[in-house]
Amino acid sequence: MGSNYQNIHQDIIDACRHGNAKAQFEIYKLYYKAMYNSCLRILNNTQEAEDVMQEAFLSAFDKINSYKGEVSFGAWLKRIVINRALDYLKKNKINNLPLDEKINKLSEEEETHEGIEVKNNVTEIKKAIELLPAGYRIVLSLYLIEAYDHEEIGEILNISASTSRSQYNRAKKKLIQIIANSTNEPLKRRIK
Repeated sequence: MGSNYQNIHQDIIDACRHGNAKAQFEIYKLYYKAMYNSCLRILNNTQEAEDVMQEAFLSAFDKINSYKGEVSFGAWLKRIVINRALDYLKKNKINNLPLDEKINKLSEEEETHEGIEVKNNVTEIKKAIELLPAGYRIVLSLYLIEAYDHEEIGEILNISASTSRSQYNRAKKKLIQIIANSTNEPLKRRIK
């Protein structure tokens, strides 16, 4: 198998390759919650996230023979799910995906929020992420939560890695601003 990725669920994956419905359901049960959460972070709508996730699973089962084991099955599946969610956004919410000039024209005061400390817990931070414009939310979620690096994000979103980096930094500043505006207490822990 060489440098290929060893999967814990290799037997189930192999059964899926042969169109075994029971194996497909097993895979679905193993991964649906994580995949749904990935969709939700991008789409910000529970019904849309549910629909897109279901479609992504069907698509993954259709092309499971193209899975070569270079990455974990979960990582391969997540890329399909995220691409589906982004395609859905582009088709249905074009004005809501400002990975363009609008997002680059930030007001001066947004640039001055360096050094605000954050006390908030993960739940509050996630709530604040939901309030970000779609373009910001997507880059921040892909980097911070989905753990893609800027090269991968650039590839997924069809932008350069440096654009991804600057989007991420602006998204972080905007997030800190939202959190600062939603609390009067001094913020203690930094968003890294």
